[in-house]
Amino acid sequence: ILLIDDNHDITTMFAKYFKLKGHDVSVSNGGQNGLQMIESELFDVILLDLAMPEFSGYDVVKHLHKNNKLNDKTIVSLTASSISDDDKTVLIEKGIHSVLRKPIDPDELLGYLEKIKS
Repeated sequence: ILLIDDNHDITTMFAKYFKLKGHDVSVSNGGQNGLQMIESELFDVILLDLAMPEFSGYDVVKHLHKNNKLNDKTIVSLTASSISDDDKTVLIEKGIHSVLRKPIDPDELLGYLEKIKS
């Protein structure tokens, strides 16, 4: 699992939780670094925060889509911001698996991730 979120509290909490549940976890606290990790390593699932300063989750998606690198990735985007149905549709059409709202219960999130990867 790759976690990309600018909020250190969120990445620390989810990373500890997923590791306790037996998953390998990598963390990036910025979009640019997260993009480099996506392009250089293979992950079963990528959790991507959409609203990050400087290089957002939208920028990550745009770059991957432009370079035809989204099709083989399972990216679940997370957002605490309000997102329109149109924006969700655009993200899914580009190749994002799904858009989930924060805050989200860790048990619920892990169950969801395991379901989509089985």
